[in-house]
Amino acid sequence: MNIPNIIPSDFSGCVLVRKNNEVLFEEAFGYADMQNKIPNTVNTRFATASVGKVFVAVGILKLIESGRLSFDSTIGSLLDFDLKGIDPDITVEQLLTHTSGIPDYFDESTMENYDELWRDYPNYKIRTSSDLIPLFIDKPMMYPKGECFLYNNTGFVVLGLIIEAITGTLFDEYLRKEVFIPGGMNDTGYFELDRLPERCANSYIYDGKSGGYYTNIYSVDAKGTGAGGAFTTVRDIMSFWEELYNGKLISPDMQENMVSVHAIGDNEYYGYGIWLDKQPDGSFTSRFEGCDPGVSFVSTRNADGTIIIMVSNMGQNVWKIRRKLLGYFS
Repeated sequence: MNIPNIIPSDFSGCVLVRKNNEVLFEEAFGYADMQNKIPNTVNTRFATASVGKVFVAVGILKLIESGRLSFDSTIGSLLDFDLKGIDPDITVEQLLTHTSGIPDYFDESTMENYDELWRDYPNYKIRTSSDLIPLFIDKPMMYPKGECFLYNNTGFVVLGLIIEAITGTLFDEYLRKEVFIPGGMNDTGYFELDRLPERCANSYIYDGKSGGYYTNIYSVDAKGTGAGGAFTTVRDIMSFWEELYNGKLISPDMQENMVSVHAIGDNEYYGYGIWLDKQPDGSFTSRFEGCDPGVSFVSTRNADGTIIIMVSNMGQNVWKIRRKLLGYFS
């Protein structure tokens, strides 16, 4: 088996594999701009959907380490807007572990596609985390806080708002200063779709009626929030893994805490802002991922340090390809 046989011929995106501190494979495929035939490169910035949750988690853990926040801090004591029916005693830790029960503005158990949100509420209105408040503030709690694990986008929007309340700066500005720059992630950021900087790929959705593709600019938030939406490169993600595990972003003890199991669902394990996949030998693979219309991303770090990063700007099945790559590089 060779790599060309693993990566589909129509794949659009980028793949990076590193093992034993050596990059074994790094290649871009397809187009960043399909109409103008501008190819993707290893330096192309791709949208990543929910990947941003892991960056927000690191930002929160840094505030906890600095003593400006605690795992037990409650949203009622941190936020200055009316929570209405939302339990004010929800803790930061419950937000980090998707166990808060806070109403989810995008409930993936009842809504199939993210673009359903924008049928009645224009996506161009979403340019800060606070712009999402009207989409969840009047909803009831999903379950009593701490009762169970259920993946929740609102929880990380609120964590972004907590960062803003504590630091006095927008969450993405804080992340750039405290996570991206020290993490060597100079090409990573939260950008508005109608004013993207250089080297950003368009994300494409297939139209079954016409047999062609259209961009996702009307299907996702105009700018990312605490729930996700960062643009990044595969090289920046490799740097993020490296600096997270070498203690440059948070202390080794906090990093170990981050990738320890804090919540368990149906055959699912979760740390703080990061998925944990249990292996036959009892170890865990750390994983973060994202999926939006036209966007798919997954990256894992095994216990032996092997890193796989896969992103598609056509929403292709990067998870299936990753499984094949794991077999090839094992």
